[in-house]
Amino acid sequence: MSDPAAQGAVHGAIDAVWRIESARLIARLARMVGDVGLAEDLAQDALVVALERWPESGVPDNPGAWLMAAAKRRAIDHLRRDRMLDRRHLEIARGSREDRADPEAEILAALVDPVGDELLGLIFTTCHPVLATEARVALTLRLLSGLTTEEIARAFLTSTSTIQQRIVRAKRTLREARIPIEPPPATDLPARLQSVLEVVYLVFNEGYSATAGADWLRPALCEDALRLGRILAGLMENEAEVHGLVALMEIQASRLRARTGPGGEPILLNDQDRSRWDWVLVQRGLAALDRAVSRGGLGPFALQAAIAACHARARTPEETDWTRITALYDALAQLTPSPVVELNRAVAYSMAFGPAAGLEIADPLLGEPMLAGYHLLPAVRADILAKLGRFAEAKTELERAAAMTENAKERGLLLGRAAGMEKRMAGA
Repeated sequence: MSDPAAQGAVHGAIDAVWRIESARLIARLARMVGDVGLAEDLAQDALVVALERWPESGVPDNPGAWLMAAAKRRAIDHLRRDRMLDRRHLEIARGSREDRADPEAEILAALVDPVGDELLGLIFTTCHPVLATEARVALTLRLLSGLTTEEIARAFLTSTSTIQQRIVRAKRTLREARIPIEPPPATDLPARLQSVLEVVYLVFNEGYSATAGADWLRPALCEDALRLGRILAGLMENEAEVHGLVALMEIQASRLRARTGPGGEPILLNDQDRSRWDWVLVQRGLAALDRAVSRGGLGPFALQAAIAACHARARTPEETDWTRITALYDALAQLTPSPVVELNRAVAYSMAFGPAAGLEIADPLLGEPMLAGYHLLPAVRADILAKLGRFAEAKTELERAAAMTENAKERGLLLGRAAGMEKRMAGA
């Protein structure tokens, strides 16, 4: 194919197919060969063949099936070679030429498993507790979202070599620990599922409020996390917390367009133009929340989704049902007590019952070691102090928060609000 435009179109199609199909491809191969690293290599081999052939032959009618077939052929070739080597070793060791089970029959048996189970197995493997959190995130984005190492490095503002090393070490750890590539047994499911949900939400949150860098939002990360959450919800239909997480992400994602101004500056919830919210995502989120409730009540993610739903149902900030939000935060604090939950509870109380009630909850957190470097503690206290007319203290807190954050846009917002406190002091 000599036409550059046509070649570009084919490569664009290959990129799109890879992004959609790579997770299922790797999941099925991993189940066959028992190694996620080898599975990714085999899938990449199939991709290389596609890159060589499709520009000449055209994109096949079913490109996902084409890639799967090409990858399976390579997996079978690899296993035949591998089994042959193993068999020769056994023959030497036993001095026998006794035939063993047919390796190809075992492979074909593996192929009839439903792909949903394989995909679920891959998700639980990349989020396995044997891996450090940062390794789980990198491996999940690589194998399940189809992101390149460079894309992951850009998303988390680190070097490509760092991400590469993280992924290589993660694959080696899984191989050496002989982690089975399958969903955990029922007895381990709650703890293992929690690890999976935490990884997915961590990816979403990094897109929703970037911890560092020049941009406050990275919508592509939110989209990847949402896609993973929706896949999980499809595979684990009866798990309430999976639907709770999806509900939370759908509702929060609905605000992405309104969360920044023309220059990328953050716009806080009460200042957002609600007509810019994505109401389709809001409806999807509310429906997911209903599914969570119908499957077992409100767990931590579903409670957070219920709080987000209170904001989503309010057409104006003044219509927000802050009393209900305080009740939901009380329930969340009972279920999963943490200093961050307490800080959010302080905000809700200040809105529902006045700033003094909020400050009563926020002030004890000043001695909390977990929040020593958390910029939102002084930012929240500043809001409450300003409502109490203590503008000088609020200004100091906003400047302290600005010094703590590593995100440039957020720092600008906080310093701008600190400057605003000076004007209020002058007018007081």
